Amino acid sequence: MTRRVSWTLLGVLVFAQICYPLTTGATRAGLTVATVVLGWLLSVGHALLSRGPRVAAALVAVATGGGFAIEAIGVATGVPFGSYDYSGELGPKLAGVPLIIPLAWTWMAWPAWLAAVRLTGGGSAPTGDGRGSTGDGRGSTVGRWVGRIALAAVGLAAWDLFLDPQMVAEGYWIWRDATPALPGLTGIPVSNYLGWLLFAVLLMSALRPLAGPTAERTDRRDHPMVALYLWTYFSSILAHAVFLDLPASALWGAAGMGVTAVPLTVTLLRARRDGGTRQEDHRPDRTGVDATR
Repeated sequence: MTRRVSWTLLGVLVFAQICYPLTTGATRAGLTVATVVLGWLLSVGHALLSRGPRVAAALVAVATGGGFAIEAIGVATGVPFGSYDYSGELGPKLAGVPLIIPLAWTWMAWPAWLAAVRLTGGGSAPTGDGRGSTGDGRGSTVGRWVGRIALAAVGLAAWDLFLDPQMVAEGYWIWRDATPALPGLTGIPVSNYLGWLLFAVLLMSALRPLAGPTAERTDRRDHPMVALYLWTYFSSILAHAVFLDLPASALWGAAGMGVTAVPLTVTLLRARRDGGTRQEDHRPDRTGVDATR
């Protein structure tokens, strides 16, 4: 049921995103809001159905709640992103922040986290003493934890290399001082991307302790989230380069989000080549955890 619901929502989301470049004006703004709401429902719904209310509540608390808090601070003080204002095209605001904005970060936080878990050995099970799968596990566990946080944070924050240029081009928000900026991405200060990276590190660091141990393993139920992450990456490159006339953000986004998306793609292709999909679905290892997760 989890996968069926998630795949259905993902299909509707993909259709809405395909329609986006074909629309303009108020229709495009309405489609933007609808897409964000769909994305939030997809990620939170998947977390709830696949892992239960604790994980879903943790995701909403750190991504939706935390996202709103950091945006409200940013609008009021200019810290940590820089000084900016939202237009009125994205729906109702609270404390100067459109209510859909923290939903957007929740939408991508969950697949970014699961992608990082997959890439950092999230399928390995602890030994009976709980210290890890090899030796006392301390060094490898700490290294894996740091790597996972870093990969998930970059995987989330780098999405803004696509998102911010697109939304600024639509006039959904504007920066009062957009210097210094990345080459080709005029109108957006570098401080914006650094601020989101900082927040993403804090978000991902808080997610696992609040969500519990089920958040650090992946299995076949997470295929829709992996597909969502890779669809977002590859479709954004195509849309920015071809349909939205934003070639610079296509390049920057491809490089930044590719830190997570490209290794994830390679991992999945290798798993398919080695029969990993079949093993993952039908051949759990002796610990009871899917061997290829």
